[in-house]
Amino acid sequence: MKMFLEVPEVFLHRDVVDFRKSINGLVGIVEDELEYDAYTGTLFVFCNKAKDKLKILYWDKTGFALWYKRLEKQKFKWPSKVSSQAFELTEQQLTWLLSGYDVVGHEPLHYESTI
Repeated sequence: MKMFLEVPEVFLHRDVVDFRKSINGLVGIVEDELEYDAYTGTLFVFCNKAKDKLKILYWDKTGFALWYKRLEKQKFKWPSKVSSQAFELTEQQLTWLLSGYDVVGHEPLHYESTI
């Protein structure tokens, strides 16, 4: 499913969020913790502690919208080892995340010759 005709910037909030927070609480996180302008149309992605739910917050020129997804049996592969508080995603990475794939991947392996 495509949510947008044209995907703007997408930022993932690295830390888990109390999902009792709704639009106002998430806007507070975007502006106070991440120090981004929440009124730009950028998508901000948040995950709960159990990592089975996520929320996507965005401004659509007339007000804030909040998109919610709950997985029934799986968990989202949340990139908790990212160093910055906000991690920028591409449209493809957002699609992968929503499909259950790991968007960060693993670090490259380096081998030394044993010969």
